[in-house]
Amino acid sequence: MLPSRSYMLRGSPGAGKTLLGVHFLVAGTERGEDALFINLGEAEADVRENARAFGFDLDDVAFLDLSPSSDFFVEGRSYEIFSADDVEGEGITDEIATEVESYDPDRVFVDPLTQLRYLTRDEFQFRKQVLSFLRFLKEQDATVCFTSQDTDATPDDDLQFMADAIVHLDSTARGRTLEVSKFRGSDFQRGTHAVVIDDDGMSVYPELLPDERERAFRDEDISSGVPALDRLLSGGIQAGTVTLISGPSGVGKTTTGAQFVKEAASRGDRSVLYLFDESREVFLHRCEAIDIPVREMIDRGTLTVTDVEALEYSPQRFANDVRNEVESADTDVVMIDGIEGYRLSVRGGDDELTQRLHALGNYLRNQGVSTVLTSEIGNVTGDFEASNHDVSYLADNIVFLRYLELDGELRKAIGVLKMRAGDFEQTLREFRITEDGIVVGEPLEGLRGVLSGTPEWVDSEPEPGRR
Repeated sequence: MLPSRSYMLRGSPGAGKTLLGVHFLVAGTERGEDALFINLGEAEADVRENARAFGFDLDDVAFLDLSPSSDFFVEGRSYEIFSADDVEGEGITDEIATEVESYDPDRVFVDPLTQLRYLTRDEFQFRKQVLSFLRFLKEQDATVCFTSQDTDATPDDDLQFMADAIVHLDSTARGRTLEVSKFRGSDFQRGTHAVVIDDDGMSVYPELLPDERERAFRDEDISSGVPALDRLLSGGIQAGTVTLISGPSGVGKTTTGAQFVKEAASRGDRSVLYLFDESREVFLHRCEAIDIPVREMIDRGTLTVTDVEALEYSPQRFANDVRNEVESADTDVVMIDGIEGYRLSVRGGDDELTQRLHALGNYLRNQGVSTVLTSEIGNVTGDFEASNHDVSYLADNIVFLRYLELDGELRKAIGVLKMRAGDFEQTLREFRITEDGIVVGEPLEGLRGVLSGTPEWVDSEPEPGRR
């Protein structure tokens, strides 16, 4: 925040305006600054109690309590802090000015400033008092935050023109958000930023900007550690690309992604894996049963595994976690398992899902991070589709897994649909998961209709060794 400026906090009831103001004041006291809370709505005792619920001690914050007491109701009086003569003579602003001059605060929070509207004769008088008040605080070298109660009957458009900066807070069924629409004298990050309010107060997770930073990365192929799979990929996936692994439930998408993570760890690269579809313990157990030593990788610091409760995360908060892993922990590989669970955190349709994944994928590309996404398709067999969602174009590489019904037996096949960075083997190979890990067989030659899930031998007799 720029000092000696006015900041307007507006939003629906319960959006967090007062809490943000408390953060503003406490941040000042922690820097040794003097802070003043001018409360025109809630009583001082209520404000202090509510702040304590979020872990804030306001002992170092001075209060000018101008909230109405119960006496006004008991005595049948109207809400007037001062007599009519005092109000018309700008008594309330004089009282505030006296307190400000006496305390000489560095930070002032007024909650809500729009309450002054009911203590003036008309709208012109209200605007005049507010403008004079804000100028006075600026002359006192004070930085001021104030809240606004915007209603259809009394809109706050006039205050928006007066304020140096405007912060919009909102709370809907999709979660809490924050937007900045104005900031005189400085640039600011546009977009809808996620807000979380918990026992520690308010946390803001900014919208991810894909092109914000770039770092150098190695121009090399990342092997899967499975020779036949690497042959399908003409050596492996290129570092800094996005790979989509798609297929029906249980076919081996997560295991295939974990195989790339395992190989990255063998080179000393660090990976982080986000589980949206299963718990961390189930994943660890399954991997160890097929010779993918994820616990050893975790102990060595080459792997972090996190299970994500999608409904408790916004896409901005998730992107913030990914960014911290990449920029603070020097992560080389990020795996998101799977897209369907991530969509729940987006709480939107396919268009918004695509937009969020596009921003996240571009950010990770710019950071030189290799990204692995898994996507579940609904049909076990039948017409081929790369993904249930319109995200295929986001991927640089697409690896697909299919179930096959062959001679009355359910088997699996793996193939590559797309590689932007180079050529790839355009055949299908049999895919198995054994106690020794992934096994990819020879190309499935002599079969047709593999992508439909019900292949047939081209010749009248199957190849030797086939049933």
